[in-house]
Amino acid sequence: MSSNQLSAASATPATKKQKLVQFIRKYSHAVVLLYGIVYLQWFTWVESRSNIAFHVIHTTLDEHIPFVEAFIIPYMLWFGYIAITLAWFFFKSRQDFLRCCAFMFTGMTVCLIIYTIWPNMQDLRPKVMPRDNIFTAVVAWLYSIDTPTNVSPSIHVFNSISAYIAIARSETFGKYYRPVRAASLILTILISLSTMFLKQHSIFDVFCAIILSAIMYALVYVPEFGQAVTAKDAPAKTAKARPRTAR
Repeated sequence: MSSNQLSAASATPATKKQKLVQFIRKYSHAVVLLYGIVYLQWFTWVESRSNIAFHVIHTTLDEHIPFVEAFIIPYMLWFGYIAITLAWFFFKSRQDFLRCCAFMFTGMTVCLIIYTIWPNMQDLRPKVMPRDNIFTAVVAWLYSIDTPTNVSPSIHVFNSISAYIAIARSETFGKYYRPVRAASLILTILISLSTMFLKQHSIFDVFCAIILSAIMYALVYVPEFGQAVTAKDAPAKTAKARPRTAR
């Protein structure tokens, strides 16, 4: 074996180790996804509680919102919407990913705290499906696996808004930014409406999610936005303050 071959053979393990270390460092932000374990355990416990008094959420406006089973489509799209948004930022922008997670996971924790200290439920679901079709069949299945408890604020709505804000504030989409942002906004609105038209949530739950989103936006994005505005204005102010030279 030549000296070059020996050098290559001895360097291979070190190179593989270096690549592994680089990979771990590059995607070390994956550690925040461990929150999912905490969330699932907590939510499962909250859902399994019995012999407790639930506050029933039911407003007059809810009675004027019809049951529309076709909204099961955007409602189910929520799962892919959130997963794809997180996956995109995970690989494209560490900063955007961490901000999105900070927004989403903190808000979800607030929801869990509310569910824990203020158990709530809704009684809006139809006792009998008004029609018999594929959509009502899926809704009936959804009702069978999803209890009408712990509904306010609506995590479905809150996470949809958090995904939209993360997309709207990101620079990772390049020339596709406007169509992606528009599609995200439309999907967010449809998902939010679906929670009410499927009788999964009261309009009160939706407004609570919007309020929580506004608070989280202020905490996660506004400070940086203010700094960005200041930084953009600085060159202009400097240019205005620069004295003119004689010609």
